[in-house]
Amino acid sequence: MIDIETLVARFPALTRADVERWIEMKWVRVDQVDDGYRFHEIDAARVDLILQLRDDMDVNEDALPIVLSLLDQLFDARRRLRDLDDALAQAAPDEVRRAIAERLLKRQA
Repeated sequence: MIDIETLVARFPALTRADVERWIEMKWVRVDQVDDGYRFHEIDAARVDLILQLRDDMDVNEDALPIVLSLLDQLFDARRRLRDLDDALAQAAPDEVRRAIAERLLKRQA
């Protein structure tokens, strides 16, 4: 875990005020400890994503909650699909997995 100063130092375009505002808006999750905030690497990746959306893609702060929500939904769907794939790989017989793969290929055609 890293503190807010380390997080801000990692990204030249980032200010402490940005991070505090994003925490307040609940765009970034944080662990609050006695001497301040602590961020997991996934939180730092989220900060990087917000910076890219804001600075590289010119997404304004009014649109950011919508974009972040849609991205969160997409990442969650991808995680669920990976979980389903793992479950099928472990539990389904080969012929069932082949039938599913064939059906998916037909849908793509």
